[in-house]
Amino acid sequence: MADPVRVPRRRGMSARWKLTLSYAGVVVVSGIGLLAAVAVYLLRYVPDAAIIADRFVPNRSDLIRAFIPAAVVMMLVLLAIGLGGGWIIAGRMLAPLDRIGRAAQLAAQGSLSHRVALEGPRDEFRDLADVFDAMLEQLEAHMSEQQRFAANASHELRTPLAISQTMLEVARNDPARDTDALIDRLQEVNARAIELTEALLVLSRAERRTFTREPVDLSLLAEESTETLLPLAERRDVTIDVGGDSAHVFGSSALLQQLITNLVHNAIVHNRPSAGTVVVRTHVLPHAVALVVENTGDVLPPHLVATLAEPFQRGAERARSDDHVGVGLGLAIVQRIAQAHDGSLVLTARHGGGLNVTVWLPHPFPQPR
Repeated sequence: MADPVRVPRRRGMSARWKLTLSYAGVVVVSGIGLLAAVAVYLLRYVPDAAIIADRFVPNRSDLIRAFIPAAVVMMLVLLAIGLGGGWIIAGRMLAPLDRIGRAAQLAAQGSLSHRVALEGPRDEFRDLADVFDAMLEQLEAHMSEQQRFAANASHELRTPLAISQTMLEVARNDPARDTDALIDRLQEVNARAIELTEALLVLSRAERRTFTREPVDLSLLAEESTETLLPLAERRDVTIDVGGDSAHVFGSSALLQQLITNLVHNAIVHNRPSAGTVVVRTHVLPHAVALVVENTGDVLPPHLVATLAEPFQRGAERARSDDHVGVGLGLAIVQRIAQAHDGSLVLTARHGGGLNVTVWLPHPFPQPR
């Protein structure tokens, strides 16, 4: 089916002309009203008949004949003043909108670094310009993040494909190749590529907020997640302690389950080589619900903690040759899911080693303090 032909709309009268004509119209109508008042309330007391006196005394008709030309001239003067003054005033009033329009045009062309930066006292135009600048700043930051994420995702997705291609080329040139070992290795690389793709899909779903909100108990989800990951914790000699309040929120059960699973999985994998611990707690406060996951581990410098929630950031020492290290999207997915639920993620290095991760979510029924 062919796309409908769009007929270009005719450009109407500019806003400046509309304001100018409106201003001139108000001035002219006010002048007409004033002249009408003079005619009605003053001329009616002057008789229309000839006035007999020792000298010439004009009657009503004489005054009207003398008044009309002067009134017409005065109306033309008022019209000129209204048009000129209206044009100047409208230009000054619309100048901020012109600046905002130029900034919007530059943004439409891909330049998000330009700002309106409207000066002067705060008024409606200043508020509009500030909101527009804030929007441009957020768009620029979001665009930069998306570009960086796309570049990292492309690199991460390219890696398993390049590994598979290299393995196949080596196997083709090796007459004594081990087919079973090749299949096992290819299956491992393919599974990692699938894991990365699924993580990207979850991340995209969380950013679009395309999910149905329903009542969810975080404490139950925490118990389910820890039970699922218990075999991994036992293999790595990590003890998990789960507890806390019954914490109800509104959100997606699947996404919040993914959030908790990622946090517990990270806490298990990035832990001590032996005798490690993971503590999972849920807390209910008057205006918020908190999910806290703490683990033991290496001492983390503050600059590393600040980057852990960025996509594909695993930490140099934490991402050693480990089959369970993940694809570098665990905390990034947690942050996006928290933001999609109008919450936030807070990372804090623990004294003595390890990490404290707190997810704050809105309370479904805020209580007065």
